[in-house]
Amino acid sequence: MQGCLPSIPWITDDIMFWNMNCETVAVPTKMRVERWSFSFMELLNDPMGRKEFLTYLKKEFSAENLCFWQACEDVRHGETSKIPEKVDEVYKQFLAPGASRWVNIDSKTMEKTLEGLKRPHRFVLDDAQMHIYFLMKKDSYPRYLKSDLYKNLLSRAIVPQETKKSVFPFMRRQRHSSPSPALTTQAAEDDGKAKNSFKSNSGTASRL
Repeated sequence: MQGCLPSIPWITDDIMFWNMNCETVAVPTKMRVERWSFSFMELLNDPMGRKEFLTYLKKEFSAENLCFWQACEDVRHGETSKIPEKVDEVYKQFLAPGASRWVNIDSKTMEKTLEGLKRPHRFVLDDAQMHIYFLMKKDSYPRYLKSDLYKNLLSRAIVPQETKKSVFPFMRRQRHSSPSPALTTQAAEDDGKAKNSFKSNSGTASRL
């Protein structure tokens, strides 16, 4: 067993764990960056992962896809009273003809979305959002993992030093291995022979 990397902040005064896992840090941990390659959602769920992915999409001239996905998340999890306003803003910015950040959605999905916009609710953009999500997952995401941007970040990522102080008290005590059964048996036999020899010598001395 070995200590955590870094130590557990819930049971120690070390806050290194929090500092290294902030939403944005100068240099992330290697484990954090590697986790983005596990799945596309791992990348999107990490604020720093989204930021790095957005930087890559800007180089590909497709940053509007991630911005649209984030805007749909804001509608889905936002305040109910602001949903009509936010839905209208998303439409004008991403879906309307000639929109400044227009996203490419198939005609069937667009038709269903436009029909739903007549009665806006927090899930009205789900189909369009899912379309863009799979577009990024199948196209941009694999290329990002192979890009120099991701590889360079992974090479610069840090590996935390192992905690020196054990969090388990029993680990601080020196352990002694149990003696071999063969050695134990041999020691018992030698002890028995010594006792018999002592008795024999005592009897001889008393007769003399």
